[in-house]
Amino acid sequence: MKITALLQVAALQLQCSTNIDNNRLALKQQITAVAESGAKLVVLQELHNAPYPCQIESTDYFDQAEPIPGPSCDWFATLAKQLQVVIVTSLFEKRAAGLYHNTAVVFETTGEIAGLYRKMHIPDDPGYYEKFYFTPGDLGFQPIQTSVATLGVCVCWDQWFPEAARLMALAGADLLIYPTAIGWDQHDSASEQQRQLDAWRTIQQSHAIANGIPVICCNRVGFEPHPNDAGQGTLFWGNSFIAGPQGELLASAEQTPTTLTATLDLNHSEAVRQQWPFLRDRRIDHYAGLTKLCRDYHKKAHD
Repeated sequence: MKITALLQVAALQLQCSTNIDNNRLALKQQITAVAESGAKLVVLQELHNAPYPCQIESTDYFDQAEPIPGPSCDWFATLAKQLQVVIVTSLFEKRAAGLYHNTAVVFETTGEIAGLYRKMHIPDDPGYYEKFYFTPGDLGFQPIQTSVATLGVCVCWDQWFPEAARLMALAGADLLIYPTAIGWDQHDSASEQQRQLDAWRTIQQSHAIANGIPVICCNRVGFEPHPNDAGQGTLFWGNSFIAGPQGELLASAEQTPTTLTATLDLNHSEAVRQQWPFLRDRRIDHYAGLTKLCRDYHKKAHD
């Protein structure tokens, strides 16, 4: 598949309301605008159709899930075909009765589904009770081929794991993409909140550097109240960004709804990898320990 070296991309950082139709309308307006400005790849945030459901554990939210293909797939497929863009979406998938995934669906310019990625790392933290809803993915870290590039799509919590980024790169991804929903615990101090945000941005820029490919991270933004008013709600921190293959920031947002655009030079990734040949110098003959949960180096040293 022939890939264009210069690729204009967009990431839509939006605030979700409880009205799914209004959310879709806002997405359609923004996708149309960036497509008319020349974007060929559009990335949406995690679970963009509705407010983030995982602040609590409630079986009521399973009603939001839908099959793939299904109504949302049909809607985004039509939009992708009309605008001639590749769209990376993030859906609450109902795979079977009682079996649900947090799934990224990539639509080709023809309206066809180019591929799926089911979120592999599932968090379970206060305000992020995803293990209650989502079964870990079973598709592995397999990039999705499209007419514009080969996309290494992961989802949110996956972004903290260098193994996921490396496996996507080794499998031929031209860039890494992370639809995201992350925010602050409002009980934390301002300095702690800043450290968390800095760490989040740094780890993803490091994936770009270590693998010599660009990264697109698209986060939710704005305050979403607790569903039953028993908790403090979640303030999603936004700060979506697009980085180049040396981690350089090409576009970045703050804490307001924003549309980010940037032009990626995919040939530049090859030049960076030639200068910094991290893939060449990997010592795979000594990495067997990475397949274990933990290695007891202290015990081994004294055997």
